[in-house]
Amino acid sequence: MTFQELNSKMVEATVAPGQRLFSQRGAMLAYRGEVSFTPNISGGQGGIMSMIGRRVANEATPLMTVEGSGTVLFGHGGHHVQVINLAGDTLYVEADRLLAFEGTLEQGTMFMGSQGGVMGMVRGQVTGQGLFTTTLKGHGAVAVMAHGGVIELPITPQRPVHVDPQAYVAHHGDVRNKLSTALGWRDMVGRGSGEAFQLELSGNGAVYVQASEEKL
Repeated sequence: MTFQELNSKMVEATVAPGQRLFSQRGAMLAYRGEVSFTPNISGGQGGIMSMIGRRVANEATPLMTVEGSGTVLFGHGGHHVQVINLAGDTLYVEADRLLAFEGTLEQGTMFMGSQGGVMGMVRGQVTGQGLFTTTLKGHGAVAVMAHGGVIELPITPQRPVHVDPQAYVAHHGDVRNKLSTALGWRDMVGRGSGEAFQLELSGNGAVYVQASEEKL
């Protein structure tokens, strides 16, 4: 396993010759061995279109390419860190929540409206998060950041999960998302997201929920 959780706010990553990691700029806390950190301008394995997508989505989170032989400690801003292992499926996560991920994963950008229709677009307007989200697909590990800890909730066809949009961190699997209102439009005047809106996730997979609604 590339990433090992040392505590709730730090992970240790193993860097091996011929392999690469990508990390958020400023995430490196310390390292051992012969390890290099290079600013990445191609957007990971997703190439230049991935970078363009993140810029359009206002998610131009700068990445560093990490290569060499050794170990690196990653953490950022004292945020809680959660390691997610992908086995061929796709992880959907906001770009600014990415701490580090393996170079074996293909990075892309998805327009939230393509999954949630018009209400998926509304989600971006209401929560302040982008209308686009970053995707990571393939086999490998991802370290994501959140506030106050993270819990993984399974999603099954018989039991969809409803999440406060601002508590949403990421999800993976064959999952559909739809934003719904729990209150009438008149009742929501002057309110933030909170319980007024719910992000419904249905299908087969899992969603990661943070304990705090605070944004990164």
